[in-house]
Amino acid sequence: MQLFIGLGNPEAKYAKNRHNIGFQVMDALAEAYSFAPFKDKFHGLVAQGIIPTAKGPEKTLLLKPQTFMNKSGVSVAEAVNFYKLDGSQVLVFYDELDLPPGKLRMRRDGGLA
Repeated sequence: MQLFIGLGNPEAKYAKNRHNIGFQVMDALAEAYSFAPFKDKFHGLVAQGIIPTAKGPEKTLLLKPQTFMNKSGVSVAEAVNFYKLDGSQVLVFYDELDLPPGKLRMRRDGGLA
């Protein structure tokens, strides 16, 4: 199983904002691979489907956290913990790189620091 996470902000006024490129990628993948409709789960919107990989077809979840960018960790942690995934099974799509590699950590409130 793979978990693809698209970061963004949930309100309509942010739909075309560059911070929502992660949401846009999730929507494009869902359409391209005929995923099931997005449903509320893990403080986000989740769609499930199959994506072909070098190893063959793989079950894939698309997650659009609905907690705003600064609290995306709440949604991500719930999904990762529920499915008992490790880092090799998770891919995050977002608009820019702000932090040096290895400096990201989860805060107690579920946000990323």
